[in-house]
This record gives sequence, C-alpha cells and structure tokens, in this order.
Amino acid sequence: MRQSQQLPLVGLLLFSLIPSQLCEICEVSEENYIRLKPLLNTMIQSNYNRGTSAVNVVLSLKLVGIQIQTLMKKMIQQIKYNVKSRLSDVSSGELALIILALGVCHNPEENLIYDYHLIDKLENKFQAEIENMEAHNGTPLTNYYQLSLDVLALCLFNGNYSTAEVVNHFTPENKNYYFGSQFSVDTGAMAVLALTCVNRSLINGQVKADEGNSKNISIYIKSLVEKILSEKKENGLIGNTFSTGEAMQALFVSSDYYNESDWNCQQTLNTVLTEISQGAFSNPNAAAQVLPALMGKTFLDINKDSSCVSASGNFNISSDEPVTVTPPDSQSYISVNYSVRINETYFANVTVLNGSVFLRVMEKAQKMNDTIFGFTMEERSWGPYITCIQGLCANNNDRTYWELLSGGEPLSQGAGSYVVHNGENLEVCWSKY
Repeated sequence: MRQSQQLPLVGLLLFSLIPSQLCEICEVSEENYIRLKPLLNTMIQSNYNRGTSAVNVVLSLKLVGIQIQTLMKKMIQQIKYNVKSRLSDVSSGELALIILALGVCHNPEENLIYDYHLIDKLENKFQAEIENMEAHNGTPLTNYYQLSLDVLALCLFNGNYSTAEVVNHFTPENKNYYFGSQFSVDTGAMAVLALTCVNRSLINGQVKADEGNSKNISIYIKSLVEKILSEKKENGLIGNTFSTGEAMQALFVSSDYYNESDWNCQQTLNTVLTEISQGAFSNPNAAAQVLPALMGKTFLDINKDSSCVSASGNFNISSDEPVTVTPPDSQSYISVNYSVRINETYFANVTVLNGSVFLRVMEKAQKMNDTIFGFTMEERSWGPYITCIQGLCANNNDRTYWELLSGGEPLSQGAGSYVVHNGENLEVCWSKY
C-alpha cells in the first residue's frame, strides 16, 4: 500500500490540533527492582516460551535493557525459525511483533527484517486484513489488537500505509474495540500507541496527509483515552490486571489528552506490584507485556537506529545464567468440575496436580472422552488459544469463539495461564461477541 499523496503543510493549525504528546511517566524505583523478580522468573523459566511467547519475551527484555545472553540466543533461534520456515502461517500481528522484537534497537538480529523483506510481507498481510474487513462487514482476519500492532510496526519501521485507511478503520466507536458490549482496554491501548506513532510522523513530516486526517487522528486518540480511563477501577487497575500494563503505556504517551487528576499513576503502579507479589503474572506473555510500563518504557521507545542499553546489572542478573525458580514442593492432587456447553452441556470430574492450569484440565478431559472433550488449539500472543471443540471452530468473520468461565463468570486469563482450584466449576462455552 502507498502513503497518502503529499499535500501542502497546514502549519500552525496542524500543531494546534495535535498535542505535543509529551510523556508523563511513573516507574518502579531502583530500590524496588527486587519486586520485579517474579516477572523475570516467569519469562525466563516458563515452559511456554516458544512461538509468539518467545517474541514477546525478547521484545520486553530488550526494550527495558535486560540482556541475558543464553536466554536471548535460544529465543532468537526460535524467532529465526519462524521467519525462515513458517512465515506464511504467521498472522499479521505476530509478524508485527517479530519486527518490533528484532528491531528494538541497533543489533545484528535486525538484519533479518531486511534480509527476509519482513516489512513488505507485513504490508501485504495488513492489506489482507483491510480486504477482509471490506468483504465481511468490517471484521478483520484477526482482531483490532493485531491490526493496531500492524500499524505501529509499519509506522516505526517506515513501511507503507495509508493514513486515510487508518482514519477510516480506527474510529473509536468501531465494533472491533468491543468484546460483546465490553470495551477492550488492551485493544484500545494498542490503538492509542499506533495512532500516536502516526500522529508524530505527521508532525515530523515523515508521512503526508491532509488536514482532515490529522485532526481526526487526534480526536480518535482523545476518545480512546477517555474510554480507557473509564475502565479504571478503584484500586487503580485499568480494565483488569492483564490489560493494565498496556493501558499505562497508552496513558504515558497521551498525557495531553487528560487531566492530571484523571489518573493516579503511582496508585496503579503500586497495585500492579501487589498483584505481582500475589503471583498474578504466571504467564510469560502477561509478564512480558506489563514489564515495559513498570520500567517507564513504551513501544514508542523502539528505535532501530539507537544503541542497545543494558540494565541487567541493576537486577543482579548474570548475563550468562537465567534467574532460578524454586520448584513447588507439593505434588498433591485436586478435583475440578469441567463442562463443555454448546447446545447442550457435557460434564466431567477431572483430577489434576495442584497448581495446574485450565489447559491441563482440558487435556485430561480429552483423554477421558475424545469425542465429547476433544479440542484443538494454536499459539497466540497470549499463549494457547482454543480454536475448536467437537469439531466446532471459532471464526472471526462470524465473531464466534470458545469462552472460558469459572463459576459462570468469564475468565480474564487464558487456558495456558489460569491456575485452577480444588472444587472449582470450570466451563468452556460456545459464544459470540
């Protein structure tokens, strides 16, 4: 896709419409870095550090300047495999993440971006998303979180995109920002980061657009920021525990769009640190996505031309040895009630090791009765994603999916990260959003 045609500069009017986007940031103090160790443990030692999870971990650690050579070498090899062997199977958002991770700063791995023409391939995948929206009532091939990642990567790495199409598809009231009737904070936050990048490119003259597009993008950012802040809880979390990190990034770069009294950044930071101490971020993707904000970083700090920094000394982490995790002593078992609901409900009582995640329950149930509980999954940016049960598969165009519930309430964590409890009533339900 090509950029919008060049039009005359709009001078002072443009700058009056688009705020300066100076960041207001709170971050973990160096004396409190020890409180981030559980996040590092999760990212470094997890069994799920493969596929997109590896990309998220590399992106997060490199962005905050933590260099653990043995870990990075292993994960970079996984990313290279994806680039060389299965790029056609990678979604647009996953490819955008790969580009961001490889090009966080000036390093040898960034050559993969250009050797394998990843920017060109992302442009093509982004165009396929647009074409699917035009053919299927505004629904992309993936989702708007990934679409926002696409725009962000193309913006940061000088790819071709149309500001007119960004304006057309990123209106704040678009249905794709919502999951049912619920505004998706992490989707809105990623859109703010992408739109802010486009905004800055307009101001700097890197991308040309007419005055109307520039004004609309500024209006979109303001509206999305208001929606994000409307999801702020009394304890400071924004949306839920796992969307808060990206919401913080969005608010860092958009402080001209809200009043200082609208958000107590330090309260949010303190609550997230408490959540960390209680083991909330047991999934490497969740840990990777919250760490940059806690260190005062955003995806807009990615700069392929800047030197890579190292902050690992401040964490007392060896560059050659990973952080160690103490294995649990308990090998006790628990029993949970598991059900699959389509037109009727199928039940099973499943016994798993204490500390098991939802996915393990599904795997045990599948072994008990593959016809009723058989399922398929694929790796997504947040870990394992349930695609099909009993041959009935989620479909973006139909806006259908498999919803995970506990005690009848939707879970905010995925199958690979939610730790189940003894006697819990777990359910997977065929749903529409």
